[in-house]
This record gives sequence, structure tokens and C-alpha cells, in this order.
Amino acid sequence: MSETRPAPGVESVAAQAFWDGLRRSTQARIGLGRAGDALPTAEVLKFRAAHAAARDAVHNPLDVPGLMARVRALGLGEPVHVASRAVDRSQYLRRPDLGRLPAESATGEKLSGIESTGADVGVVLADGLSPRALTDHGAPMLLALAAELGDRYTLAPPVIATQARVALGDHIGHALGVRTLLVLIGERPGLSVADSLGIYLTHLPRPGRADSERNCISNIHPPEGLGYARAARVACGLIEGARRIGRSGVELKDTSDDAELAERDAMVLEPGASPNSRCAADQTILS
Repeated sequence: MSETRPAPGVESVAAQAFWDGLRRSTQARIGLGRAGDALPTAEVLKFRAAHAAARDAVHNPLDVPGLMARVRALGLGEPVHVASRAVDRSQYLRRPDLGRLPAESATGEKLSGIESTGADVGVVLADGLSPRALTDHGAPMLLALAAELGDRYTLAPPVIATQARVALGDHIGHALGVRTLLVLIGERPGLSVADSLGIYLTHLPRPGRADSERNCISNIHPPEGLGYARAARVACGLIEGARRIGRSGVELKDTSDDAELAERDAMVLEPGASPNSRCAADQTILS
């Protein structure tokens, strides 16, 4: 008996429902279907649009005055703008090394406007490979960090860095005299997300720090990605850990979930708990 197959490009109802369910859990391109030997035209157009958005996210310059106004409105001190040694976006992309070094003024001065504060924590908002990410998420992420750090730590005035790589923060943090530095930077855009922000933490920042001496909190772009409050809690936990062991990097681990997991386990194991205790605990954690 011959097997009946759907015509090319036509999915069964069950297959369509299967892929629709998975798509609700990921931004990845899955189950795109086909039209003959190629992708459907609609999917090809979506791919080209995503590629254009990623290119724009890399090349469109940061609106520095606009971001400075939003940061200033948070009341965390007068923000300072610094630039790397890369003179434009083209050179920034071709010469990553220049993005790690501060620019020199006509008088030979580096990091003009940066003064040593002796604060506990410094924050650099860097354009990185997605100025769009910093435009969309920089100010609200900084506000969440300030709320989470609260009265436990003193904050240096924010610094906005352009044509910047992560290591430029080492020079800025050293000049600020802070114990721990957080670099909020636009991550390299992908074809699903063009506005993802990352936070790089370096304890006792100074020029020459290796990448292995940093911790990264990645994929910050609510509502699909990590939220501001959650990212701020992780950053606060890493700061506490870095101060406790005296360093950051590969030896410092994120333990921010430990208390929540212990609380959930206590609810689940509590004598006389109802059969729905675990579900209730999970809802508490996720709310």
C-alpha cells in the first residue's frame, strides 16, 4: 500500500501544533517549513529583516546626549563621557585592541573628567557591539542596580563609554578608585536578538586584567531575556562574593539562587504539606 504524504510545503495539523508549542519557548528559528526545496518566502523575508536589524544595531551610533540625560535623571551623580582610542565605528570593528584603550586628548590627557572617588562600586555604560542595547536597557538596568545595591555600597558617578570594549573599563575603574567595576555593554547582535545587554564584573579593576578575571551576566533584554531585577540580584551576589574572596573571575560563582532553592525545598519538605506544595513553591519563585 502506498503511503499518503502531504504536498510539499504543507504541514499536518499535528506537526504545526508541535512546532507552534516549541516556538513559544524560544526565539530560535525552528520548524520553518519549506516551499519546494527552499524556505517559504515569508521566512526568507523575516531572516533578511533580522539580519538588517543586527547590522543596524552594530553600526548605528549611540545617542550620547540622550543617554546622559536619562542617566542624569536617576540622581546617581553627574555622568561623564569617555571614548576609546578607536576614532570611528569602522576602526572600532577592525581594531578591537583600540577599543580597549582610552583616547588621549590634544594635551595627552587620558580619561578627562574622571576623578578618584574611592567608592565601592563603579558602573560603566558602554556601547559595545550593540549601541541599541545600551539605549534600550542601559538606564533601567542602572536603576535596578542602584535599587539592589541600596545602602550596602557606595556608587561612583556613572561613566558612559563609546567605541568601547570591556577592557576599557579596567582603565576607568582604576581611575575611579573603585573596588568593583560593572561594565554594562551591548552584546554582539544575533539573528534573533539585536538588543541584548551584558554586565561584566571585575574586582579591583586595573589595566591588564585578563578575561578570566571577570564574571559575565548575559542576555539581558526583557521581556524575552533576563529581567533587570534578576540581573541586579545576580550582580549584587557576585559583588558580595568578590569582596569575600578578594577576586572575581573563574573562582567566583553565582550563588544567588541558593536561598530561593533552600526556601522552596523547605516548603516542599514541610511536614503535613499538601500535594500541591511544590507547585506553590515554584509559583513563589517565579512570581
